[in-house]
Amino acid sequence: MTHTRSLNTFCVAIAGGFALACSSPALAQPAAPIGVGPTYADLADLADPAELVIRAEVRRQARLKPERAPNVRPGYGRLYIEARTVSLIAGSAPIGESIRYLVDVPLDADGDPPKLKKQQVVLFARARGRPGEIQLIAPTAQLRWSEPLEARLRPILAELAAPDAPPSVTGVREILSMRGNLAGESETQMFLETEGEGPVSVTVVRRPNMAPVWGVSWTEIVDQAARPPARNTLAWYRIACFLPRELPSEANIARDPASRSQAEEDFAFVRQSLGPCRRNRS
Repeated sequence: MTHTRSLNTFCVAIAGGFALACSSPALAQPAAPIGVGPTYADLADLADPAELVIRAEVRRQARLKPERAPNVRPGYGRLYIEARTVSLIAGSAPIGESIRYLVDVPLDADGDPPKLKKQQVVLFARARGRPGEIQLIAPTAQLRWSEPLEARLRPILAELAAPDAPPSVTGVREILSMRGNLAGESETQMFLETEGEGPVSVTVVRRPNMAPVWGVSWTEIVDQAARPPARNTLAWYRIACFLPRELPSEANIARDPASRSQAEEDFAFVRQSLGPCRRNRS
């Protein structure tokens, strides 16, 4: 798993002699509404920056007083949790049988947090401080565990850990559309910005009386035979969830109006073909 964002942390001293427990506001997201589970993008958002993905059983919870829980979003409370490690789903850092962490949870209509004791949860975290202390990668980076959830999560973790995992896309470096010899024939090449400077290019080919075709290449070679990524895969997520909504004007390096217009049309075509990147943790 790779880190795709810079995280600013906050720490709260826990009474009773425990060391600092920390969390991070940078990826703060609410839990999904009741009855609405996390999407592929939700799970990838959580798994990508996590050093540890832990299945745990809550043993004890205590709500922090508001003055000791800064930056909690309205309608949420911060809990100090002691839990038993059930299994390490992903990660190599050593963790003990007992873990401690902070998590923000939605409050009910009476302003009370849910009772989590004996519930099993999935934690997206990194090791922090003394043995047994972990830091969630976001204040709400805890999901209720279930077999279907873990079954959906494991393929994402496997893709993230693969040596040839697609790099994180951060934007469009440049795009150029070139007209062919026949009317209605063109090829558009789009080169994406990535973390770590891994090569990613998108090619759109149009031929007379044929539907446009496009594909993604994850190597230095621009490949006309490349195909679009399958939905709900890491390759799809990298592009569908991080391409800008509109093509930046400065990235369009064609000079003539027709070529610039074709590049914009092909960018919109790729965006539409990818489909929406839905998230329930907004």
